[in-house]
Amino acid sequence: MLSFLGLTITSKIKAQDWPNLEKYKNANAELPPPSESENRVVFMGNSITEMWIGAHPEFFKEHPYVNRGIGGQTTPQMLLRFRQDVIDLNPKVVVILAGTNDIAGNTGPMTLEQIHDNILSMVELAKANGIKPIVCSVLPAYDYPWRPGLEPNIKIPKLNSMLKNMTEAQGVMYLDYFSEMADDRNGLPSELTTDEVHVTKAGYDIMETMVKEAIDKTLKSK
Repeated sequence: MLSFLGLTITSKIKAQDWPNLEKYKNANAELPPPSESENRVVFMGNSITEMWIGAHPEFFKEHPYVNRGIGGQTTPQMLLRFRQDVIDLNPKVVVILAGTNDIAGNTGPMTLEQIHDNILSMVELAKANGIKPIVCSVLPAYDYPWRPGLEPNIKIPKLNSMLKNMTEAQGVMYLDYFSEMADDRNGLPSELTTDEVHVTKAGYDIMETMVKEAIDKTLKSK
């Protein structure tokens, strides 16, 4: 109960786990520390990363890869859970695939500069903790079916250019999925997607080849 200027207000405050720290809390606790010879890699991302393990679970079972994707998430949410879901797992590499939900406005308005800065912060956190980051381009999207008219086919290439420049300045790997997967609309071709955003098994096949090569190069780099 709050009293303000003679008015009595009943206040109900609901706890909110905005970055969804609970999702992987138990899985993180159950994950043993990496062995001395283990080249652990954490995949940090949104639904495209989370759904990857369902589309091809063997990709994660056959490699020391840890999937920490959460559907619908934006870069500020990922930044808040980066320590718990990446740093504390002691990987050698983190693969960051993020930004499309920010452009869609899932957690409110976000400029391309703000998205860039959040991903830069994740890169800086990784480097400060001895983890090698791989920054992925945002995947092509012609439009968002849940929020049409935001022109992601124009904004995503602009953001990707910013991310590429950032990785060059930071001396880290940039993984350009966009150039390999985009059609002439700057969207995903029908064989790679079911809804203009999410990826089919054929799409993941392309991504797996590319990310595996990027991981191998990153592990060998000084």
